[in-house]
Parts: sequence; structure tokens; C-alpha cells
Amino acid sequence: MSIKVIRAGMQTSIQDLGRFGFMDQGIPRSGFMDPLSATLANTLVGNVSHHPALEICMLGPELLFNQDISIAICGAVFEVERLRPHSPPEPIHNNLAVKLKAGDKLRFAKRLSGARAYLAFSAGLAIKPELNSHSTHFGAKFGGFKGRALMAGDEIPLTNIKAPGSNQQTPTEEKSVLGYGGRYILRCVDSVETSLFSRQQQRDFYHNKYQVGQASNRMGLRLDGPPLSALNIADISSSGLLNGSIQIPPGGLPIISGVDGQTIGGYPRIANVISADLFALGQLVPGDQVQFVKVCKNQAHTLLVSQKHYIKQYTS
Repeated sequence: MSIKVIRAGMQTSIQDLGRFGFMDQGIPRSGFMDPLSATLANTLVGNVSHHPALEICMLGPELLFNQDISIAICGAVFEVERLRPHSPPEPIHNNLAVKLKAGDKLRFAKRLSGARAYLAFSAGLAIKPELNSHSTHFGAKFGGFKGRALMAGDEIPLTNIKAPGSNQQTPTEEKSVLGYGGRYILRCVDSVETSLFSRQQQRDFYHNKYQVGQASNRMGLRLDGPPLSALNIADISSSGLLNGSIQIPPGGLPIISGVDGQTIGGYPRIANVISADLFALGQLVPGDQVQFVKVCKNQAHTLLVSQKHYIKQYTS
């Protein structure tokens, strides 16, 4: 009982919601870069939100399934086909539970929008978790499948396979999907050092349009654009960083911390991306445009509740 990797893609890895309680030891949370899409995919196949899934980045894989199983794909939109012997390729759509039979292949082709897709399946992994998580940390080379991205020839062992559900893909049933159009509004709340920035610097931060730089990955997103000027902020003590923390280094261009980012940092934080918008950090590609908008904590909470209701519509 396994999934065999025929073609690995660019950076296909096993992730879950991450490992908690180890930041004081310098170990980041890691996990899904887009937790919204991953949670939705898991929900569609009857899993809990922290169940491990495959994170598929930029260039997708080709996979062989050795047993009947249900799968769901959410997040970035790829052209995906199911391949069966003696049958023409059949397109597979996002945001739907799909039944596969033993011997089926799933082939990811052209990426149409977004950066990361999530493939959830109705089975557990026969892989020992590291620090209570199956998430892969590439820099430290632990977790997931041998601490690395998947490679051609790998076989992911499965356990506790649930019988495929009654849901069968029908394109006319596909619900609306999130669009990834290359222009993003990231809503933010104040951070611990916001008051160290002048009112003009804060206005410039929220007025400027930035582009995602080439040097962006799961550790962090570096932005290009107009730098904040007249930075005369005194040295601060290094302190904890979270996914979505926005630091301003001496050069004046923002850096957004990612799920594999360092656990402490010494650059002042001007803002934090709200929890409801963290999914977008996993879908940004170099060249995408980003603008920040300030909201209050009550608005941030309301938006997160609305997002949870959004997920529930896929199980109704």
C-alpha cells in the first residue's frame, strides 16, 4: 500500500500543520505554506486539518497509486490528469473529492496560477513523525520522507486506508475556487516594534506597492520596491519571529517570515500578516505584486471566523 513517485516535480514534500512547542529550541513550526488550501483538501477526503498531505511547488509530479483511495487537490491550479491503462487521460479538477483505483496515475502538467497545490489522500502515513509532526524541514533535513523533497522512485508507505467515499468528481459540481491573479492585498495588524517607525514610514509602508523577489522561499519572502527611508531605529534585542512577521532591515525593504524561517530576529517588525491571509504567502511567486492594508485585531478575528465558515461549505 503506497504511492510511487514516477516524476518528482520541483519540490514535492510531505507537510502537515507543523510542529509546535519547539521554537525556544530554535526549531521553527514548518508545515503547510498555505494552511487554508491544505485544510480544505484534507476536509474533502474526511481527514482532520493537521493530517499530512503532499505540498506541490511550482512544477508538479507524476504519481502511481497502488490501491483504491480518495484524493483531493486544492490551492494552486495545475492541469492535472488521471491516467488509466487503455483509457484516454481524464482531467482532474481542484476542490473536489475524487476516487482513484489501484493502478491509476496522477500527472501534474502546466501550472496555471498560484505556487503550491496540496494533495490530500484518505490514508495515513506509515512514517514515523519527528517532534510530533510529519512536516519536512529542508534546511535541517528532518521530518517528512527522509528529511527531503520527494525523488523519482520513492514509495510513500500508507496505512489505515479508508474506503473511497461516495463523492465522485463531476465538473459541474465544482465550487468556486480562490483566484491567484498575481496581485495581492495582505491585511496586517501592528507588531511589537510598530511604534519605533515614524508615522510617515508607516504611511509609506501601507502606500507602497511591492514585488516578490527572486530570493523568496519557505524561510521568507523578500520584497522589492520603494525602500522605507530615514531609518534611524536603535538596535533592538533579538526576539521571536512568527510566520507572517514583517521585518524591515537597514535597506528598508520588507522581509516576511515564512514557516521555515528563523525563530528569532533582530530587525524591527513593522507589522504582522493576519492569520486569515497567511495562505497567500504560500501562493506568491516572484514578480507578484503585494500591497499591505492595516486592520484592527477585531477585524482580523472576524476575518478568520469567516474563513472557517468558507471551509465548512465544502462538507455541506
